[in-house]
Amino acid sequence: MSGQLWELSAVEQARSVKSRQVSARELLAAHLDRIEQVNPTLNAVVGLDASVAEARASEIDEALANGKRVGPLAGLVTAHKDLVDTADFVTTYGSALFADHRPSTDALMVERIKEAGAVAVGKTNTPEFGAGSHTFNPVYGATVNPYDSGRSAGGSSGGAAVAIRTGMVSLADGSDFGGSLRNPAAWNNVIGFRTTPRVVPRPGMANPWNPMPIDGPMARSIDDLVLLLRVMARPDDGDPLSRAITLPPIVSPPTRSLRVAWSSDLGGLPVEPEIAEVLERFRADIDLLGWEVTEAEPDFSGADECFVTIRAFTYLERAAALGDGVNKLKESVQDEIARGRALTSSEISQAFEHVGLLWRRAMSFFDRYDLMIGPVTQVSPFPVEQEYPTEINGITMSSYIEWMRSCCRITALGCPALSLPAGFTGAGLPVGAQLIGRPFGDGALLEAAKALEATTGHGLRNPEI
Repeated sequence: MSGQLWELSAVEQARSVKSRQVSARELLAAHLDRIEQVNPTLNAVVGLDASVAEARASEIDEALANGKRVGPLAGLVTAHKDLVDTADFVTTYGSALFADHRPSTDALMVERIKEAGAVAVGKTNTPEFGAGSHTFNPVYGATVNPYDSGRSAGGSSGGAAVAIRTGMVSLADGSDFGGSLRNPAAWNNVIGFRTTPRVVPRPGMANPWNPMPIDGPMARSIDDLVLLLRVMARPDDGDPLSRAITLPPIVSPPTRSLRVAWSSDLGGLPVEPEIAEVLERFRADIDLLGWEVTEAEPDFSGADECFVTIRAFTYLERAAALGDGVNKLKESVQDEIARGRALTSSEISQAFEHVGLLWRRAMSFFDRYDLMIGPVTQVSPFPVEQEYPTEINGITMSSYIEWMRSCCRITALGCPALSLPAGFTGAGLPVGAQLIGRPFGDGALLEAAKALEATTGHGLRNPEI
């Protein structure tokens, strides 16, 4: 087998393990070696426990040797985002308050990935309580971008994106509220998929009726992404918003021409010129597919206010369990909680009411279009020492999330959205295109992404570490 095992796609790795061409222990050893090689610089995988992974890999190999059935992820190396509960590894949520916290049970998503045969080595780094698209925290420090170690990896699934891109893991889970799967995917040249809420169920949420927080997959290719999503995306009675979608084992490109709505700024948002230039080149690639491209976008009015209110309300719900510990959190999280406390019942009610209006606007819009494409991020990766961009094109950003509105607005619409590698800036930094589909149209969105992935090939470019 030519090349390094960690360089193979997840699909190829799984096939090699099931055919016993490669053992799960050999595949794990290759990834552990890769982690040892690059993680000291990048700081993406945290809470590492090789003994847990080695025991799991041995179980897979023993099952295969005895002719037993194994799951679709058998032998694939992964790490779980450090916001999701894991019984085998410390779960800190990126907070010093939970530096030694070990949950007694796995979250449902972790349980499903384990049952499918994946071999977890630890956790992936995240900002404190997932706040902000820059991965740093007082427990593990900052995760850096593999294309420029002086730059941010994005977040809050920044550790996952870096670990996947650099071959430390085969594939990984993440979560997304205001862009936490999409932003880091764009900045690390991988694919992050925010599904329709909640294709991946989230039982046990404080407010199970809130459609904005979701879990989802991240991978280096559409085929790898679908391999993981098929494991994660099954309904569960513990989540009242849980829903089923149809996903074939292999996603094929669409067989007809698509009607594409192109939005360069998603409702007039400031976008750095270098991001806009890369996306214009990406738009030219779409012409090779013969799709009909029209400049259009839905009505985003009220989306920003709706998102900010529901986000603050969500953090307030989480704060109830922390008591006086809230005062020890980073300032941006404390500010978020303070905004939540200042909300009136009328403001909260109106925000959730507006979610329904935005949903109906999205459904109407996608009666006319099959796909919308716009920017994932409004800026390139910023210096790792900076918490967040304070201005874009001379326009001041008033909070730690205002610069992320290109993702937040899509969250508010309730649409599935995918970050696809779209090219590189002159400085060699990755840029993502945000592919947005009709609510419940997750399968069709993946088909479109598959066609663009094959046409452009940007996701094949690895960093030089």
